Amino acid sequence: MTTATFSPQHTRVLADLIPGARVRDVALVLSGTLSIALSGFIVIPLPFTPVPISLATFAVLLTGAALGPARGVSSASLYLLLGVAGAPIFGDGRSGWAFASFGYIIGYVVATLVVGTLARRKADRNVWATLGLAALGSLTIYAFGVPWLAVFLGVDFVTALAYGVIPFLIGDALKIAAMAALLPVTWRLLNRTGRS
Repeated sequence: MTTATFSPQHTRVLADLIPGARVRDVALVLSGTLSIALSGFIVIPLPFTPVPISLATFAVLLTGAALGPARGVSSASLYLLLGVAGAPIFGDGRSGWAFASFGYIIGYVVATLVVGTLARRKADRNVWATLGLAALGSLTIYAFGVPWLAVFLGVDFVTALAYGVIPFLIGDALKIAAMAALLPVTWRLLNRTGRS
């Protein structure tokens, strides 16, 4: 998991700017997991769907972009494994896997891979590319969350979309816009200080 050498195909992500190697990577993975878990506790239940609004998706996208694919996937996977093992770290203090929004949590792992890979290719350095990176990450989470929701509730795909996508589009648009502002600005600041 060391990231000591870089080729043009292996561009640095924000986490690579921190000195160290293995200890840094372990600390970053644990920090990513903690960030996802703490953000997951910020939930707004909606009366018309079993899926709450959560800041965890924003933390997942940022974790993937800032840590890169390997560390991002490790963070999201650790979050998933701890929750399945019984740690009450999912939204509303849940654990296990038998609940309507668990598919989204599976999607977190894949989304960190997608977003982290795109960040390695510098898709987090300008507004338009970051909009695409964040939108693709969000779609990846939905790609796992909606089918799980449909099966878990025993509803058709259109109903699952109504429960698991439509109510969250405005919030996701805000999260995507926030990422498109935050990441390129961070890179610009680092470029000015000569740290990138």
